[in-house]
Amino acid sequence: MSESAGAAVIGLTGQSGAGKTTVCKVFDEKGFAIINADKIARSVMEKGSSCLAEAAECFGDDILNGDGSLNRQKLADIVFGDREKLTQLNAISYPYITSEILKMINRYGDEGRKYVLIDAPTLFESRADDFCDLIISVTAPEKLRTERIAARDGLTDEQIKERFSSQHTEEFFINHSDFIIKNNRSVSELIEKAEEVAEKVKEYYNA
Repeated sequence: MSESAGAAVIGLTGQSGAGKTTVCKVFDEKGFAIINADKIARSVMEKGSSCLAEAAECFGDDILNGDGSLNRQKLADIVFGDREKLTQLNAISYPYITSEILKMINRYGDEGRKYVLIDAPTLFESRADDFCDLIISVTAPEKLRTERIAARDGLTDEQIKERFSSQHTEEFFINHSDFIIKNNRSVSELIEKAEEVAEKVKEYYNA
């Protein structure tokens, strides 16, 4: 268990469109405290934040709406497909994100929670994996992921390819995770696999 938190800290990550949200819901139902890194990433970029000011200085005021809030689509158009610019954005935002994640881990630990799940698509890129005792990754075939993202986010095939190109391969996730949940069939089977892994994690820390 994480010494700083007094709780088992589990990282959940994986390929875009692989079904991580469904897996996260299962862990939530199994009693894991959930830290949603995407929500934190949005909060650190709120209007008036230091993080947003740094991003605007780096990428220009074009990424801002008229009221000074972030235009997420314009920022996405700049960084997705350009690895160097994505790296610049990550260097700006990740310190803010990981600071908030650590605060939440410690808060849950103080509350006596036994299991904390960090739901983070960019777990490795942000170095949040350093906080984790175990890592779970969700993977799925590219065709299935493409169909899901197109339906969910309304992106074109070209935009989806750009997103995939900025992410790790399935082999990377396999080599850097303690558990792999492969989602290549039905939602019900994905839920069953997730329940099995959640119970294994709890059994491990209760042994």
